[in-house]
Amino acid sequence: MAEQTLVGAINQALDQALASDPDVILLGEDVGLNGGVFRVTDGLQAKHGKDRVVDTPLDESGIMGTAIGLAIAGMKSIPEIQFEGFMGPAYDQLVNHAARMRTRTRSAVTVPMTVRVPVGGGIHAPELHSDSPEAIYAHSPGLKVLMPSTPYDAKGLLTAAINDPDPVLFFEPKRVYRTFKEEVPEETYEIEIGKGKIVSDGDDLTVVTWGASVFQALEAIDNLPEDVSVELIDLRSIYPFDMDIIAESVNKTGRCVVVHEAPLTCGMGAEIAARVMEECFLSLEAPVQRVTGFDTIMPYYKLENEYLPEAPRIKKGIEECLAY
Repeated sequence: MAEQTLVGAINQALDQALASDPDVILLGEDVGLNGGVFRVTDGLQAKHGKDRVVDTPLDESGIMGTAIGLAIAGMKSIPEIQFEGFMGPAYDQLVNHAARMRTRTRSAVTVPMTVRVPVGGGIHAPELHSDSPEAIYAHSPGLKVLMPSTPYDAKGLLTAAINDPDPVLFFEPKRVYRTFKEEVPEETYEIEIGKGKIVSDGDDLTVVTWGASVFQALEAIDNLPEDVSVELIDLRSIYPFDMDIIAESVNKTGRCVVVHEAPLTCGMGAEIAARVMEECFLSLEAPVQRVTGFDTIMPYYKLENEYLPEAPRIKKGIEECLAY
């Protein structure tokens, strides 16, 4: 079992999928010769050929439409959109066609497509390169939405997404692409879509988050007094999301803080807070607290960390929830 970064684990999952299934095809801007803007697909075209790892024109709508057509024709297409902000031109194809094809054809046609998209801030990228649009697509029936935070989870969830018969959005938090390594099995494995995981056990308060915010939450928890016990849940799957693991934890702790990079209004934190109120109301000892990005466009470099829910803001949210 070798240690991998998030980039390495994703690359390995793609490599193994290409090697084991002739129907798998990668396509996107610069994914082949250059290995992608973040080098996630580095070496795959040289190994598997230009017909399996395809460099496309700069045309997100065309990339998505082509990937949908390939999937309908029986391929397992894996398009890459270079940055989350470039999803706009592909929105119509993804939401109005890929997401609806199973229903439109009464399950006669499915779209086994996995859309890879780097997301989130924290790397000093410009506008349209640092957003977290997961709530937009979680609100689109017919799409599954994933966002792993660790190399182990990334490989297992990506493999599960590739093998899923329906379209999956696989959001990759670019802030943790190369920040650390962990052991990842060499063999192929899957992690079930829709299942969260407990990162740390606790009894006093539940923190729910995903993506790069997992590590900001861990830093915040580490700076709390030793007698404060916080349970941290990494959602991993944004839609469907694991309400069972959240409810079990909140019924135990009585308090909940939800953390995400996306803006506050209509973010996934609002949905989770509403569901916690519906399912855990009699256990709650405080209102659900949300620590999120702000209702504005992600600012440029100087103010980026003021926008993101960094550890000090998460710590404050936890303290306010505990003090209620």
